Amino acid sequence: MKIYKNLVNAAAETLQEIFDQNRYADKALEKKFKAHPQWGSRDRRFIAESVYDIVRYKRLYTALVRSEKNYWFMVAAWVLLKDYELPDWPEFHNLDRVHIKADFEALKSDPRVGESYPDWLWDFGIKELGKDLWEKEAKAMNEPAKVVFRANTLKAPGKELEKKLQGLSVPFEKLPQQQDAYVFLKKENVFKNPLFKEGYFEIQDAGSQQIAAFLNPGTNDLVIDACAGAGGKSLHLAALMKNKGRVVSMDVEQWKLEELKKRAKRSGAFNIETRLIENEKSLNPLTGKADKLLLDVPCSGSGVLKRNPDAKWKLSEESICRTKTLQEKLLNDYCTVLKSGGEMVYSTCSIFPSENQQQVAVFLEHHPEFELKEEKTLLPSEGFDGFYMARMVKKH
Repeated sequence: MKIYKNLVNAAAETLQEIFDQNRYADKALEKKFKAHPQWGSRDRRFIAESVYDIVRYKRLYTALVRSEKNYWFMVAAWVLLKDYELPDWPEFHNLDRVHIKADFEALKSDPRVGESYPDWLWDFGIKELGKDLWEKEAKAMNEPAKVVFRANTLKAPGKELEKKLQGLSVPFEKLPQQQDAYVFLKKENVFKNPLFKEGYFEIQDAGSQQIAAFLNPGTNDLVIDACAGAGGKSLHLAALMKNKGRVVSMDVEQWKLEELKKRAKRSGAFNIETRLIENEKSLNPLTGKADKLLLDVPCSGSGVLKRNPDAKWKLSEESICRTKTLQEKLLNDYCTVLKSGGEMVYSTCSIFPSENQQQVAVFLEHHPEFELKEEKTLLPSEGFDGFYMARMVKKH
């Protein structure tokens, strides 16, 4: 592929937005692509791959070019390391491919630099998981995330969706041991796929798909999705319940609930109702009424760094501490909605025990009316995003 200066400039400008203006990587790329509709798929792929690689390995590229802000030279170094043909630009005359590669390999000998994590996060990971497991997961979290989707059984069985995708010549693979989970084998803008627009599938990681199933909702249940966001798990709950019973999807952000309404309409999920959490009294009408509660709480997001690599540069130990306080509060507040015999799933997209097993242990210590039935941890090294889930029953 021939490298054009406007593409290198675009990648450098996007990196500057991510790191200096604190924009999310996917939003910064989306903005850049919208501003340049003339770019073809190869141009977009070059920009996206270079940006995401440098975001994942920012500490390594910063050390390589000896600058935290020279994003243009970070992209130039990436071009060299990927063995692209080097354009004859004046800016490249002093760059030597052999020297750059040698420096790159030497820097990787320090795993903190080689895997590119802030010192505090590296130490925090070792404290939480132990050195061997943390280093294994830290490496796995630098692997690009696969594009996983869930067949929407409210529209069609998985087999029917498979035939429709084959008809569009879209390469995919069925994931074993998960009923409705698939992986796209080729990168493309799946949101333009007509089957997505018609609600036949939803983009949802394989780990995330296990959470609603872990709750095991019944078709006559009142299920509360307490931190619903834009509703990925609410939609899955509706499908598992076959559009029967009730799913009450709650969130503190109205715009997220509006997005959920659009998604529910597209997917044909008609047993979902949305409720804005305005204050602590918002829970009162539901006290003691729910059969099932999904509490997918805010967390560090350490388990989803594969798809959100910029998050490791935005996190701090202080923000994780604040998040753990919020998790504890949400557990104490929302457990009141369950009736006797009702079940709750507490879940996070974190791999840190202090947000997971330890939170559940503290909750159970203060709430003897609850009993832990089952818990599960999914690690990024297993191939997809990292999640934790614990199912508890209210005994009385």
